[in-house]
Amino acid sequence: MTTTPQPSPTDRAHSFNAAAAQYAANRPSYPPALFDAVEELAARPLAGARVVDVGAGTGIATALLRARGADVVAVEPGEGMAAQFRRALPGIPIVRGSGDALPLADASADFLTYAQAWHWTDPARSVPEALRVLRPGGALALWWNRHALDVEWIAEAAERAGRFFGIDVAAERERAARTELADPSGRLRFTRREVRWSRRVPLATHLDNVGSHSAFLVTPRGPRTAFLDEERAHLLKVFPDGVVEETYDVLLLVAAHT
Repeated sequence: MTTTPQPSPTDRAHSFNAAAAQYAANRPSYPPALFDAVEELAARPLAGARVVDVGAGTGIATALLRARGADVVAVEPGEGMAAQFRRALPGIPIVRGSGDALPLADASADFLTYAQAWHWTDPARSVPEALRVLRPGGALALWWNRHALDVEWIAEAAERAGRFFGIDVAAERERAARTELADPSGRLRFTRREVRWSRRVPLATHLDNVGSHSAFLVTPRGPRTAFLDEERAHLLKVFPDGVVEETYDVLLLVAAHT
């Protein structure tokens, strides 16, 4: 298959707005054990806490934080994602902004959370902003759903995607997992935890989830459709009943603000 040129980070960041409904319908959620780990590492409960969910997207994590009893406000830069959020969660306030310039008062949050979002920020700006907005004793929590590459079919699918985009998926995963890259300045001391979980979804949902990632969203329709059609054929050999078991390792980083 022909290698596809890599899109710019800006194009990828903006790509979600036109696909917000697809994102909301197909992206994986997060397990209860993740939020147990957030509370454990932060040494404080989410219930009753003032939580700012930054880069909230369509509200997948925001809704779960509210369900844990948190008083949540969402921050989201994208117009399309924010519109989808408002349709799904009309009772939760959302403001337009980014982690690099939070539209919030000093010392106004007990938690700042970033679900699948910290990598879109510039840590030279987002770290000082986090420290400004967090109250003493508050915590910054970052997490990402990551494919479990020790599962054979997932490793094979990742290898196919890597060839399509001309990248080494395993190397990119290891680089992204380097805790020091979350704050190159070293001002924050992150504690790391991984939480494994899985979900069973129809093959169509799995493929729509794959296609909702920014690298695919900015790929021309022809190559993207061809790749996903080939994936469907590959996966029907592994899951002939058309139900895919996706396995994830959530990478969690938590830093306390002292």
